[in-house]
Formats: sequence, structure tokens, C-alpha cells
Amino acid sequence: MTITVYLPLLLALPLALAARRLAARGAPGPAAWALAGTAAVTALASTWSLTMLALTMLDDVPPLAALDDRPGLRLPEPVPGPVALAAGLLLAGGAVRLAAEVRRRTVTHRRLRAIGDPDQEVVVADWSAPMAVAVPGRAPVRGRLLLTTGILRLLDPGERSVVLAHERAHLAHRHHRLTSMTAAAAALNPVLIPVHRAVEFLVERWADEVAAAEVGDRGLAARAVARAALAASGPGTVLGIDGGAVVQRVRALSRPTPPPLRRRLAGPALLGLVTLAVASVATAAFVDLARAWL
Repeated sequence: MTITVYLPLLLALPLALAARRLAARGAPGPAAWALAGTAAVTALASTWSLTMLALTMLDDVPPLAALDDRPGLRLPEPVPGPVALAAGLLLAGGAVRLAAEVRRRTVTHRRLRAIGDPDQEVVVADWSAPMAVAVPGRAPVRGRLLLTTGILRLLDPGERSVVLAHERAHLAHRHHRLTSMTAAAAALNPVLIPVHRAVEFLVERWADEVAAAEVGDRGLAARAVARAALAASGPGTVLGIDGGAVVQRVRALSRPTPPPLRRRLAGPALLGLVTLAVASVATAAFVDLARAWL
């Protein structure tokens, strides 16, 4: 097998390094889609590379192992045994992480959907903790909003309108699909964790921009984000805010609406195409090896 089988494992690194810079400039929507799509391609390609490497261990299984001792028969050598074993272990680890991530999201969504009347578009829970969550629904229902009395008491009417517009934007644009996609990609390939975090930030910025446009006041939107962040009792409880990301979001809302800057997305698109091309070459080499052995 050629060196191309290892390249998809390495191509995740430049995407991870560039993710934060891409998330910092321009309109958040196109960047979120570009990063999520490229992360999915990269994760699938790296997983397929690990699969091909792990499958080379089959040459040690009878009757293929007996072919090594046949005189005059020169078969192409697969990758070293330790490399194939390491690939198998990495595959198993990725599968466990993916299963855990799917279970966590499934359980969380089920619990949130069980709160209140399922036919209500907005559910208000009598909880002191300030929280506003967009709960995705199954098609054709887009979902509903879950608010607590804690967040309603905290904000004035104008700021509440920002919260509602923000959470409705999450449902309207199906942001949970982008974050789920990158969470799965990061589970399969942990190098992509920074990309997942960047997409989580971008969908919050995207919802911020939609809310600011809907209320027609970027200053009001910035104030609502800042006040909700100060009262948040934990990561993601109010407007998806966690840690220092709120500072970047408030600063962005304090500036004019960002331009698309689609040219900056050429890098992730090109990286995705290169990854697909490299994976195709590696697959062709693997098929040649399999034919020789079988």
C-alpha cells in the first residue's frame, strides 16, 4: 500500500488549525456549512483509511497466511502488523466515542421533548435556573422552544424578544444538524474537535445575527447576550453561551453586519476535494493489494 493511505489522517490537521480563524471573520452561516461539510468528508476519509489499514491484518489469517510460504509467489507486502493493529484500535475507539455521542444527544433530546405539552410551540418551565433552549422536533415539526421562569424574570421585554428570535433561528436553520455532524466527525477523529467547537460558536453567531435583524437593534441583541451570559449557571444554558465566546459574540454584535466573505471558504472546499482525491487513490491501491492476495 502507498503512503496515500496515511494522508487522510493528516489532512484533518490543517482544517483544525484553520477553524478558529475562519470562525472569526465574515458571515457565520456560510462558514458553519463549509466547516461542517469539510469535517464530515475528512472524518469519513480518515475512518476509511484506518479501515483499510486494519483490514491488512487479514493476511495473517489462514488460508491467506499460507501463501507467504509458497515458493515463487511474490505477493505485495501490506503495512506492518503494529500499524494495522494501531489502526484497528483507533477504529474501535472512534466507534465507542460515536456511540456515546449519539446516545447522549438522543437521551438529552428525549428528556427535553418530554417537558410540557408536546403540541405547544413555546413551553415555560417553572425553574429558577435561567435557560432558553431550542428543542428540535421530528419532521415535519421543526421543534419548540423551552424557556424557564428564571430567564424570563432576568430579561426585559426587548431582551426576551432577542432570546425568542435567537432560539427560533436555531430551529428554522436546523443548526442541530450542523453541530451533530461535527460532533460525530470529532468522535471519529479527535483532531477535528476544534472544528466542532468552531461550528458550535458559528451557529450561535448565526442565531445572534438573525435575532439582531429581526428585532432591528444590534445593541439590544448584544445586551441580551451579555446579560444572559452573566446569569448562566452552566455551559450552554442560555443562548448557547460558554466561557469567553460571549465576549466575541458581543463584540461582533457591536459592529455592523458582517459581509459574506465567501472567498475565505475556498480553503476548506479545496481541502475537502483533495481529501476525496487522496482517499480515492488510496482505495485503488488497496483494491490492487486485495486482488493480489485473493
